[in-house]
Amino acid sequence: MGQPLDGIKVVDLSRILAGPLCTMTLADFGAQVLKVESKAGDETRGWTPPVNAQGVSTYYWSVNRNKQAVIADFGNPEHLARLLELIQDADVLVENFRPGVLAKFGLDYSRLKELNPELVYCSISGFGEQQGAAFPGFDLLVQAVGGLMSITGEPDGAPSKVGVALVDVLAAHNAATGILLALRERESSGLGQRVSVNLLSSVLAGMTNQTSSTLATGTSPARLGNAHPSIAPYETFNTGDGVIAIAVGNDRQFAALCRQLGDPALAEDPRFVTNTDRVAHRAELKTLIEAAAAERGAASWAGRLMESGVPAGKVNTIAQAIGFAQELGLDPVVAINDPGTGETATHLASPIGLSRTPAQYRSNPPAHGQHQELFEQAARA
Repeated sequence: MGQPLDGIKVVDLSRILAGPLCTMTLADFGAQVLKVESKAGDETRGWTPPVNAQGVSTYYWSVNRNKQAVIADFGNPEHLARLLELIQDADVLVENFRPGVLAKFGLDYSRLKELNPELVYCSISGFGEQQGAAFPGFDLLVQAVGGLMSITGEPDGAPSKVGVALVDVLAAHNAATGILLALRERESSGLGQRVSVNLLSSVLAGMTNQTSSTLATGTSPARLGNAHPSIAPYETFNTGDGVIAIAVGNDRQFAALCRQLGDPALAEDPRFVTNTDRVAHRAELKTLIEAAAAERGAASWAGRLMESGVPAGKVNTIAQAIGFAQELGLDPVVAINDPGTGETATHLASPIGLSRTPAQYRSNPPAHGQHQELFEQAARA
């Protein structure tokens, strides 16, 4: 069975996370992705530990499956000519160099659209291409200046980053979406266009209700730890042997929670009758819930509350979370038997499910320059 992006050729000039995750998403659904690296290679190849059973950086491994890899020196005229041959035949180019760098080699969009008018050219930057063009686009930096750290962490603690490079992930998904939009438009116009994504705009858009409230009120939200600014109880609570998350979204669920806690009258307490009341008295409510929750362990509470219609779950480790997804039949892990190496290795599955044309897992992330013959063939074509 075919895939949605069969026949789409992608030249991937990106490295690290946002660009490679974007192109892997396209590759999972049929695009032919050629990963073009310098002699030094994608930086994440050297970001170890940890490594997997194949001895490869797990960071690099996480975002580079289903690709082919070649090495090119932009400063070498022969290499540049080969690369231009490949781009002339491509549908998509993805890059995350600092703005202006690729123009030095004639690889900017203004020149490549003359070479290939149908090319969809996606640029991922940290802070756009104007006053912020020279700023380094590191996820930690963007989490800081983009406001995400200001709302992450305990109220009386220091601002904190999220436990993964979330802004890069948001930008990757925005880039993939933009590319698909441009490819769809190309079907009617016959022309490519430039897709521009930056990390700062991605984090601002990704904070959704928090940025919306700031625009509406003129006041920036404060850190609330694991609490929600607009809903209560909607946070984590200590139990007899661990931590549980309770996400009450309406009065019916709150009444059910109170019954399970052994205090149904709590739902009629004037401090807690409506969600607005509960938000105003969040600290008092948390104290009462934790006092009752101390009687049982986190797993016991999670099962009991979910059965009664109260959204709840214990705080899992990542390994436990993968196991939980497996228990639910979500098939979060896939194995790839790489035809090139004969090795079988595990990967996290794509989160996108399509009923007729699902993601396919064809090959493990390529070794540095593993498909160099493709680059050599460009010169002979």
